Amino acid sequence: MKSSSHRPRLRGFTLIEVLVTMAIIAILAAMSFTGYGYVQRKQADQKANIQISLLSRALEEYKLDNGEFPPTTNVSGSGNTNAIYLALYASAATTTPMGKIYLPELDPATNKQGWTKTAGIISDPWGQEYFYRRGDVAGATNPDFDLWSSGADKNNTTQGDNISNF
Repeated sequence: MKSSSHRPRLRGFTLIEVLVTMAIIAILAAMSFTGYGYVQRKQADQKANIQISLLSRALEEYKLDNGEFPPTTNVSGSGNTNAIYLALYASAATTTPMGKIYLPELDPATNKQGWTKTAGIISDPWGQEYFYRRGDVAGATNPDFDLWSSGADKNNTTQGDNISNF
């Protein structure tokens, strides 16, 4: 007769196996967070390009109807989105009978892109005001108008990430 004095081996994971698995999960999580930040930056860049295209198209339509682009109050381009806002949306929305609204997306009550959180200021995806300058002022690049965002670094002097129509 055999005696069963030995214990059956318990099945389970060793400490090394658990640590290796945790390390792999941590590496994958770090890679996905890095990728997520990259995707957010690309999405903001694309959103700014689309907004500049929409604004450019509306400004061209405004010029066809009025013979000129909205005025520039500051030749550096900063602080001029109020003129764009008034020309493309607000002046038409507040007149009776209602005038032509060139870009309905500028309505602060209904816009989903968040570019007019404050009435009169058109903001880029990073929360900074867009820059606008008519083509007939000193320093203009385009003969029609310059429209640009300072980009993710929010610095207008660095050209690497600025998004523009020129």
